[in-house]
Amino acid sequence: MAKASIQAVAKEAGVSVSTVSRTFAKPDLVLPETRDKVMAAAEKLDYSISRSAAALKSGQSFRIALLASETITTWFNANIFAGLDSVLRPAGYDTVAYPMRNAEERHDFFADLPVRRNADAVIVSSFNIEPAEVERLKHMHVPIIGINIPSTDGFDSGVSIDDRTATRAAVEHLIALGHRGIAFVGGTPAETNMRYSAESRLQGVLDAQAAHPELTVTNLQVPRGATETSAALNAVLTAPAGTTAFCFEDDELALPVLYRLRQYGKRVPQDISIVGFDDVEMSQAVGLTTMHQDPFAMGADAGRMALEAIAGEPIEPAFIQPDAPLVLRETTAPPAAPVPAQG
Repeated sequence: MAKASIQAVAKEAGVSVSTVSRTFAKPDLVLPETRDKVMAAAEKLDYSISRSAAALKSGQSFRIALLASETITTWFNANIFAGLDSVLRPAGYDTVAYPMRNAEERHDFFADLPVRRNADAVIVSSFNIEPAEVERLKHMHVPIIGINIPSTDGFDSGVSIDDRTATRAAVEHLIALGHRGIAFVGGTPAETNMRYSAESRLQGVLDAQAAHPELTVTNLQVPRGATETSAALNAVLTAPAGTTAFCFEDDELALPVLYRLRQYGKRVPQDISIVGFDDVEMSQAVGLTTMHQDPFAMGADAGRMALEAIAGEPIEPAFIQPDAPLVLRETTAPPAAPVPAQG
């Protein structure tokens, strides 16, 4: 069944669309009898959230909106959600996930929120938001908390690893092993109007190159999607001669490539070294050297920040930067010595 529109609610209640909007956004400015008509119409048409009546009385919806950069079923987002829920549910709040696949969906969310007023705080995970979108939430007194955000501008608080520094540490490890030809393998974002925190991982590789003039760096970008594993595998197999190590943007790209390299006679780490990023569960099982982050803990921290912000309590510190340490396993080793020419 299609969800009722705000126009349908206005028609049912016998009021204007702006009155319906004002009822949800600023109920104190609407006459009680008008509020009752709007809420009755909204409930009849299943327009409002189940706790709209409580929201009118308390000014709270008891919902936290999680804006996720991909589907909620990814390893990172699923753990973020679980961490948030571990803190918010005992406090009486529900976490509602909103996948943001592009800038248009993000814009629509912030345009619609003042009408529905169905979130007491907004958690933004892994991407940027625009100043106009921040302004809408500030006007509604809805706090914004970030998780792995590219910039803290406009956010009330947040918890984010330093992707750039972490990736540089991975490259420095490879340099210490003796590698001088290193490639970065990452996905090209399909949405050019969205800025993602993981994009700074490439910059960490370039930082290492700037500090080590003897280092040769190749940027291997592959389109995200159904064929990304095959594209990444092909990029590794056709990398420039002398490339002996590969830094992957994330484990979910590194792991299938690592598995399929065996089919092409490439041994890891005897022939090439591989470093991932994230430390997903499978990484430990297959021995992938990778950078570790803990999205469950970050979600829990963000949940506590949200509760403090809703209660009007100071958040100290407002911004937290957890460590993202390098986890050494079996996929990195010194580069193989060149085979002497036969003479």
